[in-house]
Amino acid sequence: MVRDQGIRLLCGLFALTALAVGFAHGARAHSLDDIDARLQSDEKYFQQIDKPLPDFTLRAADGRVVRPADLAGKVVVLHFIYTSCPDVCPLHAEKVAEVQKMVNSTPMKDRVVFISITTDPRKDTPDVLKAYGPTHGLDPVNWLFLTTAQDQPEDATRKLAEAFGHKFTLTGDGYQMHGIVTHVIDREGRWRANFHGLNFQPVNLVTFVNALTNNIERPHHEQGEGWLAKLKNLL
Repeated sequence: MVRDQGIRLLCGLFALTALAVGFAHGARAHSLDDIDARLQSDEKYFQQIDKPLPDFTLRAADGRVVRPADLAGKVVVLHFIYTSCPDVCPLHAEKVAEVQKMVNSTPMKDRVVFISITTDPRKDTPDVLKAYGPTHGLDPVNWLFLTTAQDQPEDATRKLAEAFGHKFTLTGDGYQMHGIVTHVIDREGRWRANFHGLNFQPVNLVTFVNALTNNIERPHHEQGEGWLAKLKNLL
């Protein structure tokens, strides 16, 4: 078991190195079409999307208002949770934190923002929001926890989740039935992908984010094996 853990750690270090190199040489990286095709084949929890980002006006824990226009130029990794969720929400936050740690170990750190949106704004006060992320490993340096803006209805973020294609349905005991989806938005504000559940490979999401960060939209004619293929071989 110790040997297996060591191998996984070594592979993770190789993966981060490959991602950093790929970012630094974005012009030579595979096109987004190439990466979409690879993920469709290799990552069964990946869903390609190409839609406008649903509009929203929400409030961060520090009180500032956040709209899609405020995120322009950043790749956004976004998910919905609520802090009193007893099971999958903490696991989802920790999965996103794992992705964030990989991203923040590369030069992508300043070009990617991670957003958690609460679907229970009545209970999730600013103090609760501020504490939740660090408790589950999310780094405030490029992470936001958003809730409803002033005078918005209590179900506004649950309706926003529906605009993203899934529901948070209140139950009689105060909990919410819901699925688990991690959404990825590109630098121009288009919703480009979903990663479903908790079993996707973090490196696959990071690879997709890398392509969006570099605005790699068209195929190229690189000679030899590219960095993405090398990364896959390492893992």
